[in-house]
Amino acid sequence: MTKKRVYEIARDLGIPSKDLLEALVALGMPGLRAVSTVTDEEADLIREFFRERVPPTPSEAPAEAKAPPKPRGTPRPPVVAVLGHIDHGKTTLLDAIRKAHVAEGEAGGITQSIGAYQVSVHERLITFIDTPGHRAFTAMRARGAQVTDIAILVVAADDGVMAQTLEAVDHIKAAGVPMIVAINKMDKPGANKDRVLQDLAKLGYTPEEWGGTTVTVPVSALTGQGVDELLEMILLVADMEGIYGDPEGKLEATIIESNLDPTRGPLATVVVKNGTLRERDVLVAGSTWGRVRALLDHRGARVAAAGPGTPVQILGLDGVPPAGEAVERIENPNEARRIAAERARASMEERRAVRAPKTFEELIQIAQTKKLVVVLKAASTGALDAAKHELGTLKADGVELELLHAGVGPITESDVLLAAAEEEGQPLVVGFAVRVDGKAARLAEQRNIPVRTYDIIYDLTQDVGRALRRLLGPEYREVKVGEAEVLQTFDIEGVGRVAGCSVRAGRVVRGGRVKAFRNGEEVFVGEIASLKRFTDDVREVQAGRECGIRIRDWNDVRPGDTLEIYTVEEVLV
Repeated sequence: MTKKRVYEIARDLGIPSKDLLEALVALGMPGLRAVSTVTDEEADLIREFFRERVPPTPSEAPAEAKAPPKPRGTPRPPVVAVLGHIDHGKTTLLDAIRKAHVAEGEAGGITQSIGAYQVSVHERLITFIDTPGHRAFTAMRARGAQVTDIAILVVAADDGVMAQTLEAVDHIKAAGVPMIVAINKMDKPGANKDRVLQDLAKLGYTPEEWGGTTVTVPVSALTGQGVDELLEMILLVADMEGIYGDPEGKLEATIIESNLDPTRGPLATVVVKNGTLRERDVLVAGSTWGRVRALLDHRGARVAAAGPGTPVQILGLDGVPPAGEAVERIENPNEARRIAAERARASMEERRAVRAPKTFEELIQIAQTKKLVVVLKAASTGALDAAKHELGTLKADGVELELLHAGVGPITESDVLLAAAEEEGQPLVVGFAVRVDGKAARLAEQRNIPVRTYDIIYDLTQDVGRALRRLLGPEYREVKVGEAEVLQTFDIEGVGRVAGCSVRAGRVVRGGRVKAFRNGEEVFVGEIASLKRFTDDVREVQAGRECGIRIRDWNDVRPGDTLEIYTVEEVLV
């Protein structure tokens, strides 16, 4: 008995998978998913039932019938990134997709790499970002750019989930995009798909075939097995997510790659998410601007315009913008030049103002959030498990600790970028018995991300615990430093009332806090505005001496009042 997947039936009927799934609920078949399989008899029943429910065509519809609501734009090609462990076949899989599904009209194949390309599947396009790894994937998000719509996680069937696989999962989770797992190397003798499914389930990603929601597709990048199904899954997820773009809407595009060509000048690859980018458009990207001289597609061919979901290379900017910069269309070239110049000045001033990275103490004092987000690296899996367990015991009412990523190995650029991309909490990168590589240290300094390493786990948990508690705000206590008696008062025009005092105990300090008591009752609490010894301004006056005290915003001080002087100190935890 043959079986058919639900999304294949939807394709046969020419309808979106989500519409078919809604109809199946009415048919009494809840719980099915787009990748679920049904028998031939069930498939025939579904087709017959759904055809009966299809509304009449526009020519058959009653004149008074209301038109359906207009969707927000039209479906556009989804933008896909591929991540995974270094040896699990990401590049080979991308090559297999590219060779088997080059977009129509690409005689001779792809002639140049612009960091992105498109493939054609069932007369629909998919845009792939050819990122070199997790660092590039997160670098764009660290600048506020969410370019990717769907992420493909590649896991080798003969290896299972590895350290970099976990890192990739954390990056995808932080980006908040749907994930499809491609179980690669199914052609190898040691391939074990069930092992991969078990590893995913342990991470909390239960596969759909086990009743969960994680889409998995067995593939072989070498033989081409499952590649077509993987592409169909991408289109299916795109349909379920409702990925739209309006060609006539406001331009939304992001730089994904840029370089300085010795003959053509600055080149920038962008992915258009909304609107249409055209030749002769005046653009601003960060502190660069220019008029588009030419647009080149992923084949190197010149095009007049690029619509939603399309990658294209821009010639005409006056500089090389960094990846992740948003591209804005400006009507007036002079205005574009002014905006770019202002941003350049602001960037220069910001760089001048940048000092050394925040110290750990500064971090815990200035944090205004109620969430501490930690990237943790350790020398081994045993050390990592121990550190994770200890961090899991830390508690502070009203404050959340989130372990954004935990991995084995030195602290790298990727770890710092992942922390820098965090928007909801205060990021912190910590290492247990590991080093910080040079590039990561320089990036942490540029991004002002605190990074600390420890050789003793107690020190790590103690410091992270302090940071967690301090997110609630520092605690203060009053410390009494002296006491004075008011002997007489003087009213000075333009200044106010000054109290001539004798310091009975301790010392009086300028700027200190003061509590005034009269007949044993507290009558005022304030601050010392000025402190004089004869006619000289002084910082403090010791016991046994006389001084003149002016209390800020209080002119009712009287002879016989007792002034208690105190300071406010932060309670260290």
